[in-house]
Amino acid sequence: MNASKPTPDNMAVVSVKNLSFTYPHSSQKVLNSLNLNIYRGEIFGLLGPSGCGKSTTQKILMGLLRGFSGSADVFSQPIANISRQFYQNIGVCFELPALYLRLSALENLALFASLYSGPTLNPHQVLEMVGLRDVANQRVANFSKGMKMRLNLCRALIHDPKLLFLDEPTTGQDPARARKTHKLLTHLKDQGKTIFLTTHNMAEADQICDRVGFLFNGEIPVTGTPNELKFSYGKHQVELIANSENGVVSSRFPMENLGENQKFLKAIKQSDIRSIHTLEASLEDVFIRVTNSAKQSEKPDGNGGNKS
Repeated sequence: MNASKPTPDNMAVVSVKNLSFTYPHSSQKVLNSLNLNIYRGEIFGLLGPSGCGKSTTQKILMGLLRGFSGSADVFSQPIANISRQFYQNIGVCFELPALYLRLSALENLALFASLYSGPTLNPHQVLEMVGLRDVANQRVANFSKGMKMRLNLCRALIHDPKLLFLDEPTTGQDPARARKTHKLLTHLKDQGKTIFLTTHNMAEADQICDRVGFLFNGEIPVTGTPNELKFSYGKHQVELIANSENGVVSSRFPMENLGENQKFLKAIKQSDIRSIHTLEASLEDVFIRVTNSAKQSEKPDGNGGNKS
């Protein structure tokens, strides 16, 4: 699922340099010299706990927040200079659905489609994408939270945008429905769309994101593909779990020269093996290590200064 690293030939759809932002009447920076590139045709996940600045970052890139410092370009255009045409090319799906409850799903999409000057998709087909076609004529007030979120995604897709901003896109969805949403997002990526999603769901990001970045203290200290990060921050070992006379036993072996490790070769020949797996980290493990490392670097040294 995870794509290879972007190359310099890839077009950066989103380019952020030294982005800083503080909300009015606050002394605490939400974003602090943040740097970020998102490339055409990839799913990029910005990960972090609630309140860390993920949604703030997206709102700046949508042109909804001003008063920032640094540069933020979308489609090679400074976000401070965007025109109405900009909104023809982006789709937005907020965590809290913005829908008209007294209207049906179909009427909602017809209304939102009328706001765009360019061509729009067939609303029945868009509802089909998220499994809502059978309830197209039902009032949204009767929808569950998960159904509203799916209709909210339809709203973001109705004008066939090039770039999607998704904030917690599977909120309120059960695992089976969330998996279908993941497949839809992957399909949209395969069509050439760029997707910037924010989430605190590390497992979801691991499944669908080509690259991820961890937002902490207003910065993104680490980015990479999920597999790269899990390998880099994990233990380079293989764990073998087998049945024995004394019950289930576990043995660990270094990955280096594993094929020549006589103890490992003997174990796989003679053991009643239950499983063999590498001890890679999860994205949650990576996030904890990255944030702990950042916290340690901020601790004052013995002279009252900060560690370099």
